[in-house]
Amino acid sequence: MTPLALSAAAIILLAALPVLAEALRRPTRARGNLAALTQGRTHYRWSGPKGGPVAVCVHGLSTPSFIFAATERSLNALGYRVLTYDLYGRGQSDRVRGRQDPAFFLTQLRDLLRDQQVMGEFTLLGFSMGGQIACAYGARNPHRLSQLILVAPAGMAPLMGEPGPLWWRTPVLGDWMMRVAGGWKLRRELVEHRTTPTIIPDLEDRQAAETRKRGFLPALLSSRRHMLTRSALPDLEQIARQDIPLLALWGAEDPVVPLAAMGALSAVAPDAHHGQIAGAGHNLLQTHPAQVAEHLAGFLKG
Repeated sequence: MTPLALSAAAIILLAALPVLAEALRRPTRARGNLAALTQGRTHYRWSGPKGGPVAVCVHGLSTPSFIFAATERSLNALGYRVLTYDLYGRGQSDRVRGRQDPAFFLTQLRDLLRDQQVMGEFTLLGFSMGGQIACAYGARNPHRLSQLILVAPAGMAPLMGEPGPLWWRTPVLGDWMMRVAGGWKLRRELVEHRTTPTIIPDLEDRQAAETRKRGFLPALLSSRRHMLTRSALPDLEQIARQDIPLLALWGAEDPVVPLAAMGALSAVAPDAHHGQIAGAGHNLLQTHPAQVAEHLAGFLKG
């Protein structure tokens, strides 16, 4: 084979690697409750007493709704009927194509609320990137919120280490690298930052399993580019004008959402309640569930 032919073959192979890598990943085998919405199927779960006030929980960038295992129980104990769901591209929900920006996620949330016949006011809780989604929803639908709870919310200040390496942010090259090497990089980070969750003992293993599912890595890349690069402060400022009770919880040792974000939130929502959990990192829902439950109870009973 001539050098020219070898070069051409190498180029073809390199171009095909992202497609091959995605094809070799496992397709999602959806289980449980699935709502057929306008963009695709969404996996959801209800828990807690029927007839109780509704609380809706929105998860973050990479970990599906099982991250709320302890949070659900805490809210259920307070009498709340809790709805959790997987964002598109995560967990058991469909791998929907499209630009994962606020409009994309708001359509999913609105569709799900309509499908599940959630009428009137409800409590909305957002964790990490889910905090951005919650703020976007609240700014556009303030009449629907009885309370807003933000846990380590993204969009208040630049996230440490986000939106990822330069090659993830670069068109074409970033897409190639994310599909080929993104899963390996995320799994390595999970090993390097392994914690000891108190609620889900195999949390990191379940998170790593997500990286091996088809469509997960492209979803993360799109959200990094079109959600995590945005500020939620303008939305939060609009919410603050409506006097919606707001609780923000922070991990004092959070390596992802810096505590500077608390000051940024306070500047636009000075009446917000804050809870700072000593020794907690970004995964405070799992590592410090008792302290989170205490703050939730104090806020929701107040």
